[in-house]
Amino acid sequence: MRQHRAALSAIVAAISAFFACGASALPQATPVTPDLVEAARKEGKISFYTSVDVEVAEKVAAAFKAKYPGIDVLVERAGSERVFQRVEQERLANIRNADVVNSSDAAHYIIWKREGLLAPYVPEDVAAYYRNDADPEGYYATWRATLSPIGYNTKYIKAGEAPKSFADLLSPKWKGMMVKGHPGYSGTILTATFEISRDLGWDYLQKLAQQKVMQVQSSTEPPKKLALGERPIMADGNEYNLFTLKESGQPVDVIYPAEGTPFIASPSAVMAKAPHPNAARLFQSFLFTPQTQQLLIDAGGLRSLHPKTQEHAGRTPLKDIKLMRDDPAAVVDKVDEIKANYAKYFGT
Repeated sequence: MRQHRAALSAIVAAISAFFACGASALPQATPVTPDLVEAARKEGKISFYTSVDVEVAEKVAAAFKAKYPGIDVLVERAGSERVFQRVEQERLANIRNADVVNSSDAAHYIIWKREGLLAPYVPEDVAAYYRNDADPEGYYATWRATLSPIGYNTKYIKAGEAPKSFADLLSPKWKGMMVKGHPGYSGTILTATFEISRDLGWDYLQKLAQQKVMQVQSSTEPPKKLALGERPIMADGNEYNLFTLKESGQPVDVIYPAEGTPFIASPSAVMAKAPHPNAARLFQSFLFTPQTQQLLIDAGGLRSLHPKTQEHAGRTPLKDIKLMRDDPAAVVDKVDEIKANYAKYFGT
């Protein structure tokens, strides 16, 4: 177990260099005290903006309400780019609605921090275990992570015949057979598109677009289309929905491409003008506890960076997967370019 955790920590440190630059300088953690819990109960609720699959978000909300009766959690789920747009619209209209915000586009947090929209808050678990994966000034930390692999429907494609790489997806036999998400809606797909275009080039994506791909929005949709048999190949999408579908008996399986699998860090933060600031801080602390992190793994199929969690049996450990490097700082200045290039090849 110690060797496994050491290997996982090494991978996390490598893919999280963006956060690690100030890892030793995190502000002091804020403990969960009876006074904080009482103040949160008086506020009575929080509004949680998130891009995670709604079923996962509701499970987290239910677990929080079970631990802290009397505090409701209002889940507002949308794709990361829609979450970003909503936060911006509310800022311009001087609306204070969001308490805690989770996006699969880590670049959003750089922008929100610059605009003064985030409140510094460091949960105890973040201070203890997330120094390589938190903003050095304590404004946000990676709550969850996922991968964007290839997937296939085992009812229609045998394991030995399934594509093994991104390059394999360009084979004529897969033309008209694939489904993928859209970077204009999904932060997971935006990050994956950045990593693929950086490592494989836009020429690759231009060729993929010529394969008559079914275009959907959220990263949660390709795995579901795959399970329904609407397309037998998933060109991208999130890993966690593939896990939950497969483990529920659906005929889907995951492929980690030979070139590397896009890694997507998904932070969480408390909003500076949160209408329920105490409940927001209590909820943010709850999100990073080992119990909640294990829930993300077991019930949500997600990847956790908390060293006190255990990977789910039957899933390939993160340490055994070749990963494409996450780089939120580079994405910030390339969002419009990524979306424009993608639209040029795949359409809006």
